[in-house]
Amino acid sequence: MSIIFVGLPGSGKTTIGRQLARRLGVPFVDSDHVIEHRLGCSIREFFAREGEGSFRDVEQQVLDDLTQTHEGVIATGGGSVLREANRRHLHERGHVIYLRSTPEDVFRRVRHDTARPLLQVDDPLSRLRALFEARDPLYRNAAHFVIETGRPSVATLVNMIVMQLELAGHLPAQAPTPAPAQPAASP
Repeated sequence: MSIIFVGLPGSGKTTIGRQLARRLGVPFVDSDHVIEHRLGCSIREFFAREGEGSFRDVEQQVLDDLTQTHEGVIATGGGSVLREANRRHLHERGHVIYLRSTPEDVFRRVRHDTARPLLQVDDPLSRLRALFEARDPLYRNAAHFVIETGRPSVATLVNMIVMQLELAGHLPAQAPTPAPAQPAASP
């Protein structure tokens, strides 16, 4: 069963997901990269040419495939929870972690990122606030765990996630590493 990240664009799904996969020694996949590979073009291009409905159809098929076949960590696109079928598949087929970031935290992290179509508007912070308002209940609906991202480092967030998964019995508890033996003191 996979560990699946949901959350606003810029909440850290790919960054934290990649680090968690490395820590657990499992494969990582970003559903947006799989979608772009399948489309043969960027999501932005496809979205502009074919519209949101067509994009969401492709996204739903990719998420359905990934949640049935991928054993590891999956980072999803920010809008992956907009369709009820996606929320159901994510929740039933994986351990879903909602990286809950405030719009202000996301804006602070990605305000200089020109590759994010989301921020290419007159008032990106207002756009993030509107997305948060609409999607927060949907992310919560799909999630098994909610992690408040705030300002902790990626390493701290990965540690928090591992601990939550261990406590829930989804990962074997890590045995504490024994301290190295100290040489006996010479008389």
